[in-house]
Amino acid sequence: MSSLATFGGSLVIGLSRCDSCSHIFYTYPGIRNWKFPYNQLLRVGSRRDSRVFCQVGETNNEPAGGTEEEIKSMEVDQGSVSDDSLIQNRVEDPQTVAESQLAMSVMHESNGPVKNGTDEKDADQEKTENVDVPVATGSPLPGLKKQNFDESVRIPKETIDILKDQVFGFDTFFVTGQEPYEGGVLFKGNLRGQASKSYEKIVRRMEDRFSGLYKFFLLINPEDEKPVAVVVPAKTTQPDTTAVPQWFAASAFGLVTIFTLLLRNVPALQANVLSVFDNVELLTNGLPGAFTTSLVLIAHEVGHLLVAKEAGIMLGVPYFVPSWQIGSFGAITRILNIVPNRKDMLKFAAAGPLAGFAVGFVLLLLGFILPPPDELGLVLEPSVFHESLLVGGAAKIILGDALKEGAPLSINPLVLWAWAGLLINAINTIPAGELDGGRISFSIWGRKIASRLTAGSIGLLGLSALFNDVAFYWVVLIWFLQRGPIAPLSEEITEPEDNYKAFGILVLALGLLVLLPFPFPFASTGEAIPSF
Repeated sequence: MSSLATFGGSLVIGLSRCDSCSHIFYTYPGIRNWKFPYNQLLRVGSRRDSRVFCQVGETNNEPAGGTEEEIKSMEVDQGSVSDDSLIQNRVEDPQTVAESQLAMSVMHESNGPVKNGTDEKDADQEKTENVDVPVATGSPLPGLKKQNFDESVRIPKETIDILKDQVFGFDTFFVTGQEPYEGGVLFKGNLRGQASKSYEKIVRRMEDRFSGLYKFFLLINPEDEKPVAVVVPAKTTQPDTTAVPQWFAASAFGLVTIFTLLLRNVPALQANVLSVFDNVELLTNGLPGAFTTSLVLIAHEVGHLLVAKEAGIMLGVPYFVPSWQIGSFGAITRILNIVPNRKDMLKFAAAGPLAGFAVGFVLLLLGFILPPPDELGLVLEPSVFHESLLVGGAAKIILGDALKEGAPLSINPLVLWAWAGLLINAINTIPAGELDGGRISFSIWGRKIASRLTAGSIGLLGLSALFNDVAFYWVVLIWFLQRGPIAPLSEEITEPEDNYKAFGILVLALGLLVLLPFPFPFASTGEAIPSF
């Protein structure tokens, strides 16, 4: 006779009764040698806050087998034990309790549960049943498209039983409930120990038993903010294939971006774009500016590539987005595989902007320090530097009293070229959607706060779009291409270390310094036009 004994509504222990000696055996793996008579089982289960009942399989609601004499003897034994004696036994024998807990923590490491003929018969009956169960709501796997799976893709019940009995356990994730989800299963329960270590144990056990057939996620349920374990067929997490070859589409976007970068640095052609066809040679005048701005963009992408290679993150072909206003909006790069954890996501997302800021700031300082390539240089109004807190502050420190309100200033054009690169880099650090800033905020503060920051950022950009055309295009770009949500990570519970959080916050702060205006006035008006 095999059954499930449930204690307190949450702890479920598989039991079997020997027909010859009437002893109760644990049927979970790793505890095959434990046995005790009926009265001892009832002594354990006779607390007021506990209850013992048997369920043969999942569809049989009849009471456990046995003769009427055995059932009556069970009731007599149960009634003869008082709660006080139970408490006393638990206090006086801590060694027994410790041994029981130790055995429970390792019981799922064995090869598999012991099944008798009744278990196999019940399993065969359950395989023939088709139950229409609704899919779990509140997607803990954002970013994965909802698909219609056939029966060959869905996880069979036998596999689900192995997951519950042999993969999960008291030492990792104690399952209290399950729901079907997108061809897989969402397990609810209690996470034991550190999330990263429990995740590693579960992944090892799944690899030993299924050899990469299924993908495991340890996430936060958006419904109640509690940890959940999700197992889906590995084939459902593969990236979608595009109708147009990636390199072809990326090359087309890249050519248009090169054109807009050149066009931005030739003011004579910006008023009438169609005049480019009659004055193609003028585009060569924009080569120095386009090259300087491209250095910042290339540094940004190289930073992503280096960290992605280290963390095992597979990237698609970067799509550079052209812009009539500033030459380019940067690049959109798809992540092709599942990022392991929030630490790796933070390192990847912050590396690109950090490299771009480093190169752009060095070029900006060189532009302020070096004299113009010709005697005149680029003449502009000092009020231009009020548009950026970082650039305006650098100009105030380096130029000093030479920077005067109302007095035109001749500077090296390298300043504006580097500034354009810094601006493109800073826009990508906006904490919204799948931008680098959105990924950084998600890695540091989690998915819930990141979604709120996304909504706030899009709202502020929407208001700014009433006065700034660059902000308008960015609202459109984020809403249609980068709104998210960010694809699930393998393990989203463990937070990054404080030093990595500091780097992420530094990147967000540098982006704000570039985007926010410089509110302080410069020196009083002068007549002379200084040259640097």
